[in-house]
Order: sequence, then C-alpha cells, then structure tokens
Amino acid sequence: MSDRISHEACPLTEVLDRVAGKWSIGIIVAAAQGPIRFTELERTIVGISRRMLTLNLRRLERDGLLVRTVYPTVPPKVEYSLTPMDHELHATLSGVVGWAERHRADISEARAAHDAAAAPMAP
Repeated sequence: MSDRISHEACPLTEVLDRVAGKWSIGIIVAAAQGPIRFTELERTIVGISRRMLTLNLRRLERDGLLVRTVYPTVPPKVEYSLTPMDHELHATLSGVVGWAERHRADISEARAAHDAAAAPMAP
C-alpha cells in the first residue's frame, strides 16, 4: 500500500513544487492580466534574476502552463500568456495569495508570541 501511495505522490509532489514555487507564482500572477513581455515580468517580479526568470518561463512553457509567442520584428518581440489550464491554476493561487495577505499580520504576531514564550528566562 505504501509503495502505491509513494508512486502516486511523487509526480504530485513534482507538480506542486513546480507551480507553487516562489518565482512560478509571481510569473503566473503577473501573466494573468494578459500577454506580458519578458522585460515587464522582470520589472514586476521583485528580486528575480534574468537567468531565474528565463529558467522558470521555460519550465512553465514546457509544463503547458504558458504560451510563448514570438513576433517577427526587429528586435524580436516575445510575449507570454497563460494557457486555459493555467487560468484555472491562477484562480486557485489567487485564493491562497488573498489568504496570505489577510493573515500576514496574524502569522507575524503568532511567531513573535511563540518566540517570546520559547526564549530562555533571564536570571
């Protein structure tokens, strides 16, 4: 029984790791409003390097979550947009992001209270 669960969980874990990653979420949220260019993504996603953005875009495209459209211009214009599957994922992620925004202060307070209770008492 545990082999079956392990066999089924492995691909699931891989998918969740991919779509729930720090940069993947930022890309999906940024691209949800419509086609977006690489430079716009780079400006929108704070802290992401050009290389990390490129790697994540390629992974999301390979996984069928993004469509990369190249326009024959000089220089080439490239846009990224969500696939129908990713629009569904975006709706789910929006709920998680909203939850995180609503409870950010609560979590911060809980951490502070926990750390204060765990701190050694001064003599």
